[in-house]
Amino acid sequence: MRGITFAEPLFLWLLLLVPAAVAFYIFKQHKANASLRFPGLTPFESLQPTFRHYLRHILFAFRIIAIGLLIIVLARPQATNSFQDVSTEGIDIVLTMDISGSMLARDFKPDRLEASKNVATEFITGRPYDRIGLVVFSGESFTQCPLTTDHAVLINLLRDIESGMIEDGTAIGNGLATAVNRIKDSDAKSRVIILLTDGVNNRGDIAPATAAEIAKTYGIRVYTIGVGTKGLAPYPVQTPFGLQYQNMPVEIDEDILKEISQLTGGMYFRATDNDKLIQVYREIDKLEKSKIDVRQFSKKEERYILPALIAFILVVLEVSLRNTLMRNLT
Repeated sequence: MRGITFAEPLFLWLLLLVPAAVAFYIFKQHKANASLRFPGLTPFESLQPTFRHYLRHILFAFRIIAIGLLIIVLARPQATNSFQDVSTEGIDIVLTMDISGSMLARDFKPDRLEASKNVATEFITGRPYDRIGLVVFSGESFTQCPLTTDHAVLINLLRDIESGMIEDGTAIGNGLATAVNRIKDSDAKSRVIILLTDGVNNRGDIAPATAAEIAKTYGIRVYTIGVGTKGLAPYPVQTPFGLQYQNMPVEIDEDILKEISQLTGGMYFRATDNDKLIQVYREIDKLEKSKIDVRQFSKKEERYILPALIAFILVVLEVSLRNTLMRNLT
């Protein structure tokens, strides 16, 4: 932030002399007496004040402005540049998101996948100092975005994901293992995986419990989120007449999700609608706060040269005019 401060602000009280001097000058002009007296003004009625007559006041204006500027010079105006040096002990986070066909269920608005993407975007935006990556899984898993602080790129890649990008299914173990592989070599003070799914592990060659053991070995906390309402939900079903939605039971393997979180020191959350999902991410955001150290610096530069130069010019002008053009008017 840039601003003007004064090293000797007490001198600014002298500026009160400026309006006092102006008032005295006006009073003096009204009380001025003529040097010669005449019995009448008839001989002078045709005479009009000249331009030079009015200019006599400019000498006083130059003087009073110069005095005001010199008072400011005595107060030593300074420009202050303030800036902050932010050092962080950030947290590395890998968002691991289920993109299987069931994530298109309409118990969330507009559906589970879009709701999850929207809430994750808000979560990413609120953590500007952390490195965050993105892993997606269904029947297989892959890294959509490695750990990065370029959150604009991350959010764009998050928005691009959609169900059907890879073979359908729910390979929770593979998704978790891929996330662990992405974050295990990080030197961050805290390493976290947020795993979101709406189903039961039915694909992949790595069991979820095995992937959790690997995460524990590397000291990685895993927060698990089960997404889906309780009871029935409208799931997309491919029929001879196209894609239609049918109410089907919501099946989430909460036992394995709880096991993963407990084993790694994380927590399990159940989100049954959009609002609950928002609350879940906010709770995780509170649990995993980055430590930020802020150091403030300031640099001051003297700014008295300009007012001093203007005051000098005004004094020279006053002296020059008083002894030349307006010598007979003062």
